[in-house]
Amino acid sequence: MTTFLQFHVLTTYPPSNPNRDDQGRPKQAMLGGAPRLRLSSQSIKRALRESPAFQMGLAGNLGVRTKKIGEEIEARLIRNGAEAEAARKVAVTVARVFSKLEAAAKGEPERPRATTLAFVSPDEWRFADELAAKLLAGEPEPKDIKGTVLRRADGAVDIAMFGRMLADDPDFNREAAVQVGHAITTHQALAEEDWYSAVDDLNKAEDTGAGHLGEHAFGSGVYYLYVCVDCDLLVRNLGGDKDLAARGLEALAQALATATPRGKQNSHAHHPRASFMRAEIGNAQPRDLTGAFFKAVSLKEETGAERASIDALQLMCRQIDRAYGAAYSADMVMDVAQDRGSLAEIAAFATGALADV
Repeated sequence: MTTFLQFHVLTTYPPSNPNRDDQGRPKQAMLGGAPRLRLSSQSIKRALRESPAFQMGLAGNLGVRTKKIGEEIEARLIRNGAEAEAARKVAVTVARVFSKLEAAAKGEPERPRATTLAFVSPDEWRFADELAAKLLAGEPEPKDIKGTVLRRADGAVDIAMFGRMLADDPDFNREAAVQVGHAITTHQALAEEDWYSAVDDLNKAEDTGAGHLGEHAFGSGVYYLYVCVDCDLLVRNLGGDKDLAARGLEALAQALATATPRGKQNSHAHHPRASFMRAEIGNAQPRDLTGAFFKAVSLKEETGAERASIDALQLMCRQIDRAYGAAYSADMVMDVAQDRGSLAEIAAFATGALADV
């Protein structure tokens, strides 16, 4: 049976704009007929990958998502003494392992720039470097050049968690072991408009008016985030390395409580931490608890929107479990305002999900 680790996280954001739409405004969604502010799944996953919990706790075991692996290989070869033309030819050959390349301008040599992002593991990057060195030395191109570089399971925890797609090589795609929902406010929330000006420091005393005028949108609220981990798939994606998978789950738990998309962070200094986390381990079919907020939490609650959101979440959990049976065999809660639990306990609990994998 599959073991699932589920996280339910409530985080209060101050006025901020961490995840913008194409107009530069906070992303939004409608739920239960009420407008909500939203943080996209993609922005959250990037925040997790860039968090100290991942970058420090999983150093050496993280992938790189880029179109520029060929250009990097070309630069490395040149730094090591290769002639520019030879380095470019080799880099073009290696870059094609990961993606089709951008078409060269008429009369220009082909560049090793990919058309799509590739999520490259540390092992694959090392194999790519080794292949480039062999090709530069005059060795023939391997018949199975992709198999020389690409791997289905390796030590990149973020690739194992969030998956990847190589459009030209589906055999080397990776199914994500971690599903990350879009975070939405538990209550009705709208973006606010801010008009601002900047003063020219060298304006003369008789000059009036600002040196720059602009507009900026922001919002605030209590956000609910749901994350589900297929623990068995995570271990398989890491080639059976349960110790590395455990480190990954510990980093994930820590990052979910502390990481945030960084849009407009210098303007708002938003560094929120989760006020409530519920972690669950079990074999039953997963379920999120978004339904707790289909009816928007009232901002006039005497207990405040944050406590009302926690109460609504816990109530929905009990109601679903009564109707369907428990979706977990063990759970752990951190409730900051109630002095209950800690992030260290949540992280340790999360690693225990691998006990029966």
